Amino acid sequence: MAKRTPRRGVRERQELAAEAARIIATEGQRSYLLAKHKAAERLGASTREGLPSNREIETALRQWQKLYGGDDFEDRLRELREAATRAMRFLKPFRPKLVGPVLEGTADEFSRICLHLFVDDPDAVVRFLMEHGIPFDQERRRVRWHDGSRRHIDVLVVQADGELVELAVMVGREAWQALPSPIDGRPLRRGSLQDVEGLLAEG
Repeated sequence: MAKRTPRRGVRERQELAAEAARIIATEGQRSYLLAKHKAAERLGASTREGLPSNREIETALRQWQKLYGGDDFEDRLRELREAATRAMRFLKPFRPKLVGPVLEGTADEFSRICLHLFVDDPDAVVRFLMEHGIPFDQERRRVRWHDGSRRHIDVLVVQADGELVELAVMVGREAWQALPSPIDGRPLRRGSLQDVEGLLAEG
């Protein structure tokens, strides 16, 4: 009978999660998966056993920022949220929603502001930016859709107030249903302009 590979202990998972969180916070690594593998390599741990979940990494990241972020972290988060509100007011015709680290409170110096824009015409946002003389780069992201399938979403990247802002163009009525979160698979949290203003008011 083949021997079972022993499961990774709680302490080792915590150490891996903490190191992955440190990599994300200090090196600008955006991929949780790559951060896990990099952490395992640095700690001399096998990647064949169970690595920490994305939720464990996010929890460790919040702990790291609480311990080491200080006023600089709080100031940076506020700057990003203020820039997000200005971008959302400008993009009001597309009913923008804020998603990701800036909304969740885990943003850092490497973070982009991520907005979902909702349209029926896929080219509407491009025309809007061109009409206002705003340069942009185009990217394409592969995401998990509501039914578990994989689809591509067009993303426009602009600069606003010195910050990089990602505009994910969500087309059609079905796009109003929140995508699964890459952290835990639950519906992705999305914040309206009023939600973000509320977070700023709370300080």
